[in-house]
Amino acid sequence: MYITIYKRGYLVPGELLMKNIVIMGAGTAGTMMANHLKHQLNKKDWAITIIDEKEEHHYQPGYLFLPFDIYAPEDIIKSIKEFIPQGVNLITGKIDRIVPQENHVCMANGSKIHYDIMIIATGAKIAPEEVDGMKGSEWQKSVFDFYTFEGALALRNKLREWEGGKMLVHITEMPIKCPVAPLEFAFLADSFFKHKGIRDKVELTFVTPLSGAFTKPKATDALEHLLSEKGIHIESDFAVERIDNENRTIIDYGGRELSFDLLVTVPTNKGDEVIAKSGMGDDLNFVPTDKGTLQSKAYENIFVIGDASNVPASKAGSVAHFEAEILTDNILHYINDEPLKETFDGHANCFVETGDGKALLIDFNYTHEPVEGTFPFPGVGPLRLLKESRMNHMGKLAFRWIYWNMLLKGVHIPFVSAEMQEAGKDFN
Repeated sequence: MYITIYKRGYLVPGELLMKNIVIMGAGTAGTMMANHLKHQLNKKDWAITIIDEKEEHHYQPGYLFLPFDIYAPEDIIKSIKEFIPQGVNLITGKIDRIVPQENHVCMANGSKIHYDIMIIATGAKIAPEEVDGMKGSEWQKSVFDFYTFEGALALRNKLREWEGGKMLVHITEMPIKCPVAPLEFAFLADSFFKHKGIRDKVELTFVTPLSGAFTKPKATDALEHLLSEKGIHIESDFAVERIDNENRTIIDYGGRELSFDLLVTVPTNKGDEVIAKSGMGDDLNFVPTDKGTLQSKAYENIFVIGDASNVPASKAGSVAHFEAEILTDNILHYINDEPLKETFDGHANCFVETGDGKALLIDFNYTHEPVEGTFPFPGVGPLRLLKESRMNHMGKLAFRWIYWNMLLKGVHIPFVSAEMQEAGKDFN
């Protein structure tokens, strides 16, 4: 069968015997899959095509540090081409829609790309327009996000001059990318203002739609203790209805109002608009996906990885890393007409910056919540779970090097298993 591949800037017919894997998105998940599959597939039988409209790859965890001048823009931006392996066809262009019934992708320029297998790695994006008034007259003046490069940079410039007042760190609704990031922002803000000598001039409040600080009970207890210890107030069960820009207040559906001088918000997170346009997503444009195999529930030759799926795991980089190893195996099973393995267990492993050069580490999956213990070696560590330490903070900072040099390139990270290990953890 003829396929369409990309060579020297042109879409051209491929060879009769070759088949095509198309990866939608060259972010963290898509880039990892391109690197994993490049080493696993027979290049005489399979072509790999990866599509993204952007030319820059962003280290998204770095957005958290940019507002506090811990990272500079050049620390978190590199060229996408630097991480796409040789022999993988990179198409830089806007996708119009997927036509899964016909196994092709329609590009905005009118061209079509055939696929035999598709991997959807289109991620998640903020949608501030979902809340009345959020993207109003105060947007990037007193209302900021830090989940985009532009938002984090604008917030950095604001914090450099801000002299204090009421700051709200706010989550609109779940799910969101990196669920611990808003808490980390609150902790880092506390540390930032202390070092700036204005902590006593800042009233810091963490506002969440959840009933507690986090989605897991034991982690919630530890994190709420830290919030209290640092003098950060918490407003829970706050389902925002609208933002009043004129009076600088946020109002929930029950009529509760909170005033602010500076609102740092995490807007609604949604899957890519191309998923909605293709008729493949749920109400938030996430693709219904088998939580164990990572296969689309609607189309057997489509697989989904990272933030694009609706699996009940955290939308975090560590999850995409663990998924990539398991999905690579399942795509090979699919190609060989073998049963898929239901081995993804929802494993997430996240450092939580707590300020003052310390961090927590949490490790959990679909069935086990974060608990105390040691990681990665049972009883040895050197990292401690659910406990603040400077070693955990160093691990968080070291992850940027690991991300650029190992994780994106599909290099196995020693001693870190895709499936959560129970040894060394206190489940009592």
